[in-house]
Amino acid sequence: MNKLKIIISGGGTGGHIFPAIAVANYLKKHYPDTEILFVGAEGRMEMEKIPASGYNIIGLPVIGFQRKLSWANVKFFFKLYKSLKKAKQIINEFKPDVVVGFGGFASGPILRVACKYGIPTLIQEQNSYAGITNKILANKVDKICVAYEGMEKFFPAQKIIITGNPVRQDILNITDNLKKEAYKFFNLNPQQKTVLSLGGSLGALTINESIYLHLDKFINNNIQLIWQTGKNYYPIALDKIKTINYNGIKVFDFINRMDYAYAIADIVISRAGAITISELSLTAKAAILVPSPNVAEDHQTKNAMALVNNDAAMHIPDKEARKKLVDETIKLLNDEFRLNVYKSNISKIAIKNSDELIVKEIIKLSKK
Repeated sequence: MNKLKIIISGGGTGGHIFPAIAVANYLKKHYPDTEILFVGAEGRMEMEKIPASGYNIIGLPVIGFQRKLSWANVKFFFKLYKSLKKAKQIINEFKPDVVVGFGGFASGPILRVACKYGIPTLIQEQNSYAGITNKILANKVDKICVAYEGMEKFFPAQKIIITGNPVRQDILNITDNLKKEAYKFFNLNPQQKTVLSLGGSLGALTINESIYLHLDKFINNNIQLIWQTGKNYYPIALDKIKTINYNGIKVFDFINRMDYAYAIADIVISRAGAITISELSLTAKAAILVPSPNVAEDHQTKNAMALVNNDAAMHIPDKEARKKLVDETIKLLNDEFRLNVYKSNISKIAIKNSDELIVKEIIKLSKK
């Protein structure tokens, strides 16, 4: 095969960025001569995360469109024009064989230009409710990789391929030895039940406050807690546990060894982002999902309900979490039957080789 040249675009959130990195890593491992260029949005998370993963990235000045009437949308159209112009320049200079988009407004201009030039294109949709950029691009791109059934309501059925969502590879090999290492790493007791609470990279305020208000219930029930708060809530949580004489609560702003955290978690409390749900399914974890109400089209609730409707997770609405979350967590920990039902059913939706499946489609397109 001739040397491949691939542009990968997407960003704004980890849910768009990390699947893109996973696919790039698979390409580099199995097609080492591939030249990969990322395209993102200036000032967004991808401009830091992509170089940290060893890849080159070019930023476009594109910004998101405000759904409410706003003067900011005048700036949107100006920056979109500049982004399309820069995207043309990137494509003319790099000359990609395939352009791949992972969602977020960053991927719009480069995919739009690639389609206009007749370059093979593929997009990947992580959520059960399609993002606006992918919906706009759907009729023009060649292939659409999705993680959920029923996506025909958003995309042309003949273009859809179910591939699942690519995730970090380290979480896929949970062994007994890894569990032993994990208990030592967190300094926790293998004989006690353990809850993992994920507050995201910046912090899910509702989840953090729900935990904070009821820490005594974890202590009184002899339950261990690995509490990832995110950066914003970390100082508050740290101050709180300093006043508690209990070794079973471990607070982190960010957990680098998520393989360890998943390995020993009996229940995971989390928002309902697409990548987190994919990780939960691949690790077969019982989960209590508290979808964020502050996302486009309320897509996290739709993600959560895709599991709930298959009896694969518990859903607690954000507005009810402060009152119910910890009590429901303790109740579920003591219900072995329900725990096993959730674990069994969530594992059924797992697709373990998503990165490979997406790369196969990229390679097919490159041969056109």
